[in-house]
Amino acid sequence: MLKILLVDDQELIRAGLKQLLQAGLGKITIGEGRNAAEALTHVQQQQWDLAITDVTLPGRSGLDLLTEFRNVCPRMPVLVLSVLSEDEIAVRVLKAGAAGFVHKETSGEELVNAVKKVLAGGKYISQSLAEKLAMQIASPLADDPHKKLSDREYLVLTMLSSGKTLTQIAKILSLSIKTISTYRSRVLQKMHLANNAELTRYALKHGLVE
Repeated sequence: MLKILLVDDQELIRAGLKQLLQAGLGKITIGEGRNAAEALTHVQQQQWDLAITDVTLPGRSGLDLLTEFRNVCPRMPVLVLSVLSEDEIAVRVLKAGAAGFVHKETSGEELVNAVKKVLAGGKYISQSLAEKLAMQIASPLADDPHKKLSDREYLVLTMLSSGKTLTQIAKILSLSIKTISTYRSRVLQKMHLANNAELTRYALKHGLVE
């Protein structure tokens, strides 16, 4: 029987995904993890045909989890599901070893198709992202400042730009407010920006948030 591991800190999201996958794939075994630690426990205890994980997990992020998955179960494909803009985060997760990226606002049918493609050994990105990547290859530009950020710094950038406070981000990532403040300072410094308002304008201009 097909075994799929779902990793998301929101119970409603996991329940919705479970329903979609069972409707689209038939009888399957579903495992659930609320964070990276629970996900790693699952993969250490048994084998899975596929893992579907969010990026913004509490504590270690989904990007960190991808690295751990490669070490513990390198043959298990991982599909990343996120509300973050696909333009940049998709490239990051693919470089980190993901077999595909799906935006959380995609249709249930597209999600099931993505799962089927990844299970068959393929890679999955949306048609819109494929077109954007093709355009970038055809007309290469100098790297934008945000592309030089670390994965954690990039997550903080996207959350700040979407209006979240330091306290909210600290809670989501299970880090201290002081640590998030340090990440914010690094982001502003690396991108040569003065404040959150400039950061938000930059993110909107480059399609990093919606």
